Amino acid sequence: MAKQTFSTLETFLIFLLLMMTAITVALLSLLFITTGTIENHKDSGLPATQGPTVTAGTSTPMTSTPMTSTPVSSTPAPTLFTNFTGYHIGVGRADCTGQVADINLMGYSKSGQNARGLLTRLFSRAFVLAEPDGSNRMVFVSIDIGMVSQRMRLEVLKRLQSKYGSLYRRDNVILSGTHTHSGPAGFFQYTVFVIASEGFSNRTFEHMVTGIMKSIEVAHTNLKPGKLFINKGNVDGAQINRSPFSYLQNPQSERARYSSNTDKEMTVLKMVDLNGDELGLISWFAIHPVSMNNTNHLINSDNMGYASYLFEQEKNKGYLPGQGPFVAAFASSNLGDVSPNTRGPRCINTGESCDNANSTCPIGGSTTCIAMGPGRDMLDSTQIIGRTMYQVAKELYASASQEVTGPLISAHQWVNMTNVTVSLNSTHTAKTCKPALGYSFAAGTIDGFGSLNFTQGTTVSDPFWDTIRDQILGKPSEEIKECHKPKPVLIHTGELSKPHPWHPDIVDVQIITLGSLAITAIPGEFTTMSGRRFREAVKAEFATYGMQNMTVVISGLCNVYTHYITTYEEYQVQRYEAASTIYGPHTLSAYIQLFRVLAKAIATDTVANLSSGPEPPFFKELIIPLIPNIVDRPPIGKNFGDVLQPPNPKYRVRLCKRDHGEIIIFQGEVVEVTFVGANPKNSAENRGREILPSLLPWRSRRTKCLKHYSDNRMNF
Repeated sequence: MAKQTFSTLETFLIFLLLMMTAITVALLSLLFITTGTIENHKDSGLPATQGPTVTAGTSTPMTSTPMTSTPVSSTPAPTLFTNFTGYHIGVGRADCTGQVADINLMGYSKSGQNARGLLTRLFSRAFVLAEPDGSNRMVFVSIDIGMVSQRMRLEVLKRLQSKYGSLYRRDNVILSGTHTHSGPAGFFQYTVFVIASEGFSNRTFEHMVTGIMKSIEVAHTNLKPGKLFINKGNVDGAQINRSPFSYLQNPQSERARYSSNTDKEMTVLKMVDLNGDELGLISWFAIHPVSMNNTNHLINSDNMGYASYLFEQEKNKGYLPGQGPFVAAFASSNLGDVSPNTRGPRCINTGESCDNANSTCPIGGSTTCIAMGPGRDMLDSTQIIGRTMYQVAKELYASASQEVTGPLISAHQWVNMTNVTVSLNSTHTAKTCKPALGYSFAAGTIDGFGSLNFTQGTTVSDPFWDTIRDQILGKPSEEIKECHKPKPVLIHTGELSKPHPWHPDIVDVQIITLGSLAITAIPGEFTTMSGRRFREAVKAEFATYGMQNMTVVISGLCNVYTHYITTYEEYQVQRYEAASTIYGPHTLSAYIQLFRVLAKAIATDTVANLSSGPEPPFFKELIIPLIPNIVDRPPIGKNFGDVLQPPNPKYRVRLCKRDHGEIIIFQGEVVEVTFVGANPKNSAENRGREILPSLLPWRSRRTKCLKHYSDNRMNF
């Protein structure tokens, strides 16, 4: 690859940009109180044990040391009927939207991509499952957010302990983000993510945590005897591999075992009560929710959320979106290299394909290589991909007949991922690394390119950028550079600790089994082949110790975010996913080794012998949002709510019908109303009101129509 050069003007502008960044970081550091800002789980009232987590077949709670200032007010569990075969099942859903204006969107890390309104509300969907006697239980929560932050999980665990005592703990609670790139940022504690969020928003953090807690409380209250059924099937036409060059680095013999370079299989867990009445479902499928691209400024749940919306509207007839008893979660899986933009990457200035090793175009480089599709625009694409997932899930749900039975067992450990010794074979070992991001991280992907002149597949450093980095952040050590090879280290995050650590050292590894179903909670984004190797290894470990024919489900973006996990072979070519594999080339092997330990403990009934591991920190003082709060004031002589331009008395519309009988309206005259309103940022607590769930209705694929919802009203 030819060496990139910069003009004098480009060099000067880049220098100015970096100097401004350095000054900003220095000023932001003044906002921190660096003493007394870390507390561990003991300080937070979280369970703190050095011994067992929880074992199958016992209701012995973990010991805990709550804060004296926050007494535990344990809420008793509902009275459970125990004489049946199956599980107690509770489902719940709650709004967790947070700010819809003046906050950065989380996912693309694009400066200036701030929220400017609401397209769809965001929800937390919780599922509580318990054995008939209630002794062993679990919580799985799928949340319409980019990913789960460690701070969020620790706070949820703290509040669960305060409300329920030892009923819900770190070992039996999984929090998973859908990975929408159109949700609000600002809920992280590690510096890289705080910078990407342009500050920490306590308002959004509190709203998200409150929504998660509310969904769990509803599910807990609604527990009733029921049955679980599992089904699997392929989803076609919804995804492509966005790094096929990386995928091809995996051994040909391994690739030959699979018909596609993406995982097309969807797993659906169906939930009904003992009368057969429908309760909910969880679907796991590997796809990036990036149908809404980085030009979007409206809060929304993207394609996964639209699939949930369709399924819940189908089952909750007569209810507004976000209401009704049936809860449908479309959860993330090994989506690391999977894109929903099925027309693939093309040069936007020429229309030619740019599906090459570096994802670059002859003119414009990586900034003009963008993946599109399958719709006319991002709204249409979101609807198409969401409906495709919904339709397959609906078929799998309807035909699900394999009942899930057996004990419920949970295992969890905290692990220092910066220092895991990995056994490569009988004679050789390797280690994971302190976190670092490579050059290709700054290039972005075909779903959202970076803002500077970086390209994917960069395996050599650039003296210009190295010099800038050294001046601002200091030089990376030889140890971290050697450990991450062939990744050229752009930011040595594992060696940066001011004002707080830039990346997590301590991460969660967790498995919960329901009979023959194993739900693995992955703290990041597995690529396709990483997920395949992982599932195969964990399944084999279960089988070795007597648990045959296990279905291993990968639940992504769980508990703490650690970017990507590629295979060792994919890591060598350093595209975006590899450059974002922060613990080095042996990260996947380390996770496989760690989860095999959990699988063995479950299979051999030795979960009680697992150490809890080192506790992660909880930082109190974080960067305040860079976008200031501005007091709302109506114009002189006006009050909030005054209508400045009322609607017309009449509008012309044209009704038509689609094949399945839905009434829709041809797009005709547009209703416009102007009124005196406040900044939505100051109304983040408006949950529970009948606010239009979709301010911009989803457009139909086959007609120039707008679907007419019976709930199309706004309550200001």
